[in-house]
Amino acid sequence: MDTEVQQVKLQKYLETHHSEQLQSILLAPDPRLHYPLHVDFAEIMDEYPDLAHFIFSQPEDYLRLFDEAAFLAQKKISSQFKEARVKSNIHVRINACGSPLECPETFPSIGRVRVKHRGILLTLKGTVIRSGAAKMIEGEKWYECRRCKHRFKVYPEVETRNSIPKPTYCPSQKPKFCESTNFQLVEDSMVCRDYQEIKIQESTQVLGIGAIPRSIPVILMDDLVDMVKAGDDVIVTGVLKAKWLSDLKDVRCDLEPILIANHVRRINELKSELDIPDDIILKFKQFWQDFEGSPLKGRNAVLRGVCPQVFGLFTVKLAVTLTLIGGVEHIDASGTKVRGDSHLLLVGDPGTGKSQFLKFAAKLSNRAVIATGLGSTSAGLTVTAVKDGGEWILEAGALVLADGGLCCIDEFDSMKEHDRVTIHEAMEQQTISVAKAGLVTTLSTRTIVFGATNPKGHYDPEQPLSVNTTLSGPLLSRFDIVLVLLDTKNPDWDAVVSSHILETQTKSCNSEEDLHNIWPLPMLRRYIHFVKRNFQPVLTKEAEKVISSYYQLQRRSATQNAARTTVRMLESLIRLAQAHARLMFRNEVTQLDAITAILCIESSMTISAIVDSVGNALHSNFAENPDEEYAKQERLILQKLSSMGEFPDLIMN
Repeated sequence: MDTEVQQVKLQKYLETHHSEQLQSILLAPDPRLHYPLHVDFAEIMDEYPDLAHFIFSQPEDYLRLFDEAAFLAQKKISSQFKEARVKSNIHVRINACGSPLECPETFPSIGRVRVKHRGILLTLKGTVIRSGAAKMIEGEKWYECRRCKHRFKVYPEVETRNSIPKPTYCPSQKPKFCESTNFQLVEDSMVCRDYQEIKIQESTQVLGIGAIPRSIPVILMDDLVDMVKAGDDVIVTGVLKAKWLSDLKDVRCDLEPILIANHVRRINELKSELDIPDDIILKFKQFWQDFEGSPLKGRNAVLRGVCPQVFGLFTVKLAVTLTLIGGVEHIDASGTKVRGDSHLLLVGDPGTGKSQFLKFAAKLSNRAVIATGLGSTSAGLTVTAVKDGGEWILEAGALVLADGGLCCIDEFDSMKEHDRVTIHEAMEQQTISVAKAGLVTTLSTRTIVFGATNPKGHYDPEQPLSVNTTLSGPLLSRFDIVLVLLDTKNPDWDAVVSSHILETQTKSCNSEEDLHNIWPLPMLRRYIHFVKRNFQPVLTKEAEKVISSYYQLQRRSATQNAARTTVRMLESLIRLAQAHARLMFRNEVTQLDAITAILCIESSMTISAIVDSVGNALHSNFAENPDEEYAKQERLILQKLSSMGEFPDLIMN
C-alpha cells in the first residue's frame, strides 16, 4: 500500500474520531510544548484493520506517519477557528487497553521478553524502580543532497546510543533514483527532544517463590518525560529495540533490550482495586443482619478466617485485622496530614507464629513487599542512589515499592541502628526525604509496616520494652500495637494446641465451611478492601470520652512504658477504634470500638495500667460468648476510669 494513501486514511480517521482533541490542542496557548493525542488501538482495529496490522507489525514507520497525519489533520481543522495556532509537536499515543494487543504474545511479563518481540508494538506491565534525570538529545537532522537538492530527515539510532548517523546515500526517487553520496547539513535544522530513561520491574506478586524479578529499561520522550516516578505501577506500550551496553575494558560488549515508549499509563489508582460483585456485597450485609443481636460473635467469625492454621491467638488476629483495615486519614487545620495507616510489631519467642502472620497478612493485601531486617540495608528499605552511565539516579527500596500497600519486615531486630533510623520518617510522615549525591527529593511511602522480632535473650517482664527488644523509644512509639508473645510452659494450653494441629492434619482439605464458621481467604480480602473503601467512621461523644479518659490515665501512670505513652498513643487509639468500627460494618465509632481499642493497647503494655487480666497474647483464645465477655470487660474499664474522680460522667451500660 502506498504511504501517501495510508497517511490520508490516518488523517481521515483522526478528523472523524478525534476532532475534539485536535481542537483543544489548536486552542492551547504555547506552540513550543509537546502535545499527546490519545488513540485507542481497538478503535483503529474496528475502522481500519489493515492499518492496525501495519501499526502493530511496523510501528516505527507507521507511528511517524501517524504523527504527520495528526499535524495535517490539525492544519485542516485550524481554518475553522480564528485563534487557532497549529502545533508542530504533536504525538499520537496508542492506548492498547481493551484491545487485541493485550494477548500473552504481545503483552508478556518482563522476564519473558525475547528476540521475537523486537520491532513490534509491545505492551509491558511493571513497577518503576529507577527514574533517571531528564536530558536533551538530538531528535532529527535535515540533510540536502548536493546533486538533486532533495531534503530529507535523519533520525537518531538507539543501537548507537542515540547518535545520528551520516546518511550513506540520497533516498530520493523522483524523477529517478539519485543515490548520491554527497550531502550537506541544512543549517539550523537540528531538532532537540526531551529524553529520560526509567527502569521497570515485574511485580513480585505474580512470580512464584524462588523466581527473580526481571527488569527492563524504558525510554520516555517529549510529553512522557517526568510522567512517572519511582514506586509507580505502569503499563507501557512501545517498540522493543536493542542497545549496545557501555564498553568496559575486558568486558564483552552485549546488546540489551530497551523499550521506546509510545504510551504510558499509570495504574497507581487501580493498584489496590479489587473486583467486588454485588452478590458478595449482599452476602456481607446479610452476614451482619444475621448477627445483629450478637455483633461480637459475627466479628469473631471474621477473625477466625485470619491465619486459620494457627490455633487461638485471638488478640494477634484482631490486631492484624485492625492494622490492615486502618483508620481514616485526615488533614488538620494547619494542613498537616495525619496518617490513617496503622503499624504493628510482634515481639515473641521462636515458634510463636510471627512469620506465619506476616505471610498471611501479605496475602490479604493487594500490594505487599516482604523483606528481612538481616538482608536489608537502609537503602534496600528506603531508597538508594546508584551511578549509571556517569550520572547518579535514584532506585526505589521496599518501603517505596510498597506505597499504598503493606511492607512486612521480619527479623526487625537484625537491622543496624542507623538503618532503623531511616524508617522513622517513612512510618510517621509517610514520605522519605532523600539527599544523596546531589539528588534532593521526597518520595511517598503510604504503607503499613508490619514488623516481627525476637526479644534479646530471655524476655524480662520487669524491664521496659525498649530494653527487651533493643529498639529505640522513638521507633517503638510509631507502632500502634506492639504485641509480646511469650512461650510460657502452660500444660493445658499445650494440650489444646497439639490436639488442634493433629485434627487439622487428619481433616479433609476439601471440606467447605460456611461463612458463619470460617471466612475463606478470597472473601476476607474482599471484605477488608470493601470496608476500607466504603466506611469513613466518625467518633461519637461516648467514644471520645472513653479514649480521652484512658489516655490521661496512661500519661499519669507511665513509668515503664514512657516510650509508648506519647501523643502518638492517642492517635493510635483513634485509628484502632475507627478500624474496629469498619470491621463491624459501621460508619460510627461507638463506645464498644473505643473499649476494644483500649484492650488492644493494653495488650501492648508490659504492665497493664487498667486491665489486670490481659495475660499473654499467645494464650488468648476465642471466647465462647464474646458479647458477655465484653460486657464484663467494659464494666471493669469504665469503673476504673470513673474511679479516678475526674470522669464521673462516663457512660456505664
